[in-house]
Amino acid sequence: MSQITWDDFEKIEMRVGTIIKVEDFPEAKKPAYKLWIDFGELGIKKSSAQITKLYKKEELLNKQVIAVVNFPPKQIANFMSECLVLGVILENNEVVLLQPERPVPNGYRIA
Repeated sequence: MSQITWDDFEKIEMRVGTIIKVEDFPEAKKPAYKLWIDFGELGIKKSSAQITKLYKKEELLNKQVIAVVNFPPKQIANFMSECLVLGVILENNEVVLLQPERPVPNGYRIA
């Protein structure tokens, strides 16, 4: 694993947001959901997330998550993903979402 500098780390904009809409994403190569996430003053950003094994759509609504918001948009099938939702990748490739341990305002930066 290569090391990064503090300046490198400061370039990564990780923010907290609340999932406000979830849809199935049948066009994706691997099972995924389309997510719309409210980042407060940064607005609503879309993301594709391969989290269908551990999460149902209904339980994702209003859940706060942590995402990298300063990647360039990425086309995934017919959907433009605008942020990367962060999670822990388990041995079986299932993903457990990272989230604040208590509610916090949308858009706040992770440090």
